[in-house]
Amino acid sequence: MCGIVGYIGKKPAVEMLINGLKALEYRGYDSAGLYISGEQCVRSIGGVDNLYKKLPKGISGTAGIAHTRWATHGKPSEENAHPHSSPSGSIFVVHNGIVENYIDLKNALEEQGSVFSSKTDSEVIAHLIEKQIKDGDTFEESVVNTLKIIKGSYGIAVMNTQEPEKIIAAQNGSPIVLGIGNDEYFIASDVSAIVKHTKTVLYVKDGECVVITPTSHNIFTINLKPLNRKTEEVVWNTEQVKKGGYKHFMLKEIMEAPEVLKNSARGRTLRETGDVKLGGLEEIADKLTHTKRIVIVGCGSAYYAGMLGKQYFEEIAGIPTEVEIASEYRYRTILQNKGTVVLAISQSGETADTLSCINEANNKGCLTIGVVNVVGSSIARAVDAGVYNHAGPEIGVASTKAFLSQLEVLLLIALYIGRKKNISSSEGKIIIDEINKLPQKITRVLAQNKKIERIAKKYAHSKNFLYIGRKYSYPIALEGALKLKEVSYIHAEGYGAGEMKHGPIAMIDESFPTIALIPSDSVYEKTFSNIEEIRARDGKVIAIATQGDKKISAIANDVLEIPQSLELIHPILTTVLLQLFAYHIGVHRGHNVDRPRNLAKSVTVE
Repeated sequence: MCGIVGYIGKKPAVEMLINGLKALEYRGYDSAGLYISGEQCVRSIGGVDNLYKKLPKGISGTAGIAHTRWATHGKPSEENAHPHSSPSGSIFVVHNGIVENYIDLKNALEEQGSVFSSKTDSEVIAHLIEKQIKDGDTFEESVVNTLKIIKGSYGIAVMNTQEPEKIIAAQNGSPIVLGIGNDEYFIASDVSAIVKHTKTVLYVKDGECVVITPTSHNIFTINLKPLNRKTEEVVWNTEQVKKGGYKHFMLKEIMEAPEVLKNSARGRTLRETGDVKLGGLEEIADKLTHTKRIVIVGCGSAYYAGMLGKQYFEEIAGIPTEVEIASEYRYRTILQNKGTVVLAISQSGETADTLSCINEANNKGCLTIGVVNVVGSSIARAVDAGVYNHAGPEIGVASTKAFLSQLEVLLLIALYIGRKKNISSSEGKIIIDEINKLPQKITRVLAQNKKIERIAKKYAHSKNFLYIGRKYSYPIALEGALKLKEVSYIHAEGYGAGEMKHGPIAMIDESFPTIALIPSDSVYEKTFSNIEEIRARDGKVIAIATQGDKKISAIANDVLEIPQSLELIHPILTTVLLQLFAYHIGVHRGHNVDRPRNLAKSVTVE
């Protein structure tokens, strides 16, 4: 993985491909490359700018494919960068995903005389396609027959020097989208790469292939059965992915929190009756009301959102709920049945492990729901029903506004079910009133940005951090620690505050600061006692408390505040403070907070 772009039309392809790759830079990558039909293949280590500098002058071809790579097989190098070619140099392939049986395939090809130039799994695809053509297949037949041989996930785009005005793309578990312009066509792994040129798209599904030429596009199954699919219109534009005057995308996206929360709730709350309207769940409303068990699956920040969702579903909807790390859940022997709802959370809608969980749940007859931010994504298409975040495109690799919207959407879903079961209209109105006040209250939280920056600089030299919280605040402590790790590279751990005596307190000394989440809630006194234990051991404490709490300032070294709200709303308010704290420490330490090292935005492989 990580990014694919293809173009065919009347314009110089190199410009279209380079611009497309730049639009995908936010996904994270270590090398890049492109092939222009009738010209040559160029690859480089590092950024797209490095690739552009290597391109010879005068490239004028009007068709080509390009790729940004995030290493999975073989270290970052020019040899391992895409596109990969076949032995004769007639086939060029860019590939996202993993060929699980590539060692067996490679060994068989080497026995037949093939010589490989890279350490990647992807190169075998080019070799196999060329072999199929030599055996008498057409270009289209060679691609689909190769895809039948390989095991694993793929999003690919292929070119053949013998048919220079044709690109074939296919998908299985790694996204491909077709863009349709005026006398030109685009292929991409993410719509952000092509939205500058066209908003008319067709999302390729698993097991489908698409062929584009300068004048046509055709879509068919892996068995070469023609398909007739409707196009869709992309609803956001390139302006939404610019920094808007902020130094970093991460800061811009944190500051967008009030608007994000408005968008995630817009048209979904009915204050007069205390109800929630979620069109994506209407067809399964009766099944949701009578479900006996919910299993939430996610990875990283999405998993922590699910931990809070568990409390929402149990306390508001009255449904026993479990939360599972998707990469573990998919390999366990799971007792699933038709009475189980499996809910997947994924910002991109392409997270490989989470998608696999949904596919398995579908096979076992479970009702499946998605909470995703990307319309038309793989998870959105795989689930029985779902709710979109409507957070807009998130460019920063470390999730901020998407995570925030996930929390709000999970609360809305819980209230949606709860109102159909056991929550009264008056109780619903109280929660909805607080949801509707969130944008205003988040604005007040963001107004502390300068203070947060000062506190962040004070502690930026620290080598370790401990984050603690209880009840609703516990998952946010975990998320806060993750955010700090992601963008500052500082070791941080999140713990339930009640676990302090069971081990973590041994780490505390004057050089090991703690961020304590202590809003005015039902476990306030318990958390306060845990803070006193830390201070008794000379630990520094940054407290996040409710506005007006005079008691906490007596024992904490520094205090940040959130407005008064319902206990179940506190985590949403707290989240923004922790995001800003991580951001400022990362910036102060000189790191690229938009693209942290070793991370990718959309994890489409295991």
